[in-house]
Order: sequence, then C-alpha cells, then structure tokens
Amino acid sequence: MEVRRSRLEGVLVIEPHLIRDQRGYFVETWQAQRYAAVGVPPTFAQDNRSCSVRNTLRGLHYQWRRPQGKLVQVVDGEIFDVAVDIRPESPTFGHWEGVHLSADNFRQYWIPGGFAHGFCVLSDIAVVEYKCTEVYDAEGEAGLLWNDPDLGIDWPVKDPILSPKDQAQKRFAEVFGRKPAKA
Repeated sequence: MEVRRSRLEGVLVIEPHLIRDQRGYFVETWQAQRYAAVGVPPTFAQDNRSCSVRNTLRGLHYQWRRPQGKLVQVVDGEIFDVAVDIRPESPTFGHWEGVHLSADNFRQYWIPGGFAHGFCVLSDIAVVEYKCTEVYDAEGEAGLLWNDPDLGIDWPVKDPILSPKDQAQKRFAEVFGRKPAKA
C-alpha cells in the first residue's frame, strides 16, 4: 500500500495494493497491523455505509464529545471528500483538504478525531463506507456550514442537495469564536 501524508497532521491518503487480472481484482481494504504502522488505530467501534445521488453534499460533521476517526472509502461511484481541522491548538486550525475517492481508484482517506468531515457526490450514485473509532453520539454531534466563505472549500458541485440540518449549520467563527488560521 502507498500512503501520502497530508499537510493536515494525521490525515492520510491511502492507496491499497490492487491486484487485477482477467477475472477482476483483489484489494485488501483493511489489515490492523499494516494500517497501525502508518498511524491508523488498530480497532474501530462502528462501520457505516451511505448511498447518495449526484450533487448530494453531506457535512461538514463532527462529534465534540466523542471525536471519531474515520477511514473512508467508496465502493460504488465517486465523491470529493473533505477534512477540516477543528483542533484549536493546531497550526492548521480551520484549514481543509479534499481528495477524490472512487470505486475505480480504491483510495482511502484516514481522518483522525479532531476534524470535521463532509463529501459531495460526483457520480450518478455513490456508496460510501467508513470505519469509525467511536460510536455515533447524537447528543455530541455538531457541524459547520458547508459553504462558509471563511473556510473557502472549493466544492466541485453547484447547488448541492442538502439535508435541512446541513443547510442550518453554523459558520466556523460562530462555533469556535475566531476565524480559521491563515493558510
């Protein structure tokens, strides 16, 4: 597997080893020892799957009481996946990174606790699976406004399909009492 470290400390883009032949392909999507060696915890508490239509945007979500690390991958379709650093003492506080994940590129995105997460769908549908280090905590869940100009995320969709909850999220400065650090 190949691993690229992000400019956001702890965030990784992982490209698992892929074997293709006339029968199809084989890919190992998780192996505790190998992933732990690059900084992904060896245990997870919950697996999730979502299916969304083109132009859906989910996020930016995080849990403040029980922060979740997430290992994200796409099993059908393509998404643009985003991590936003919400660790107040981090030099990249408020910075974001986005990566294209698809069923064709097999890429995975490791986002540790302390980040908000969201994605938008670029294909007709996208099935996204992610392993979480903590169980979902509805009372500790929060979010950021997807199009906050202070974050300046360059989403590759126009007029996304949003849930009412995601439409009503707060801007970064409203939540954290200050604007993001300068890039």
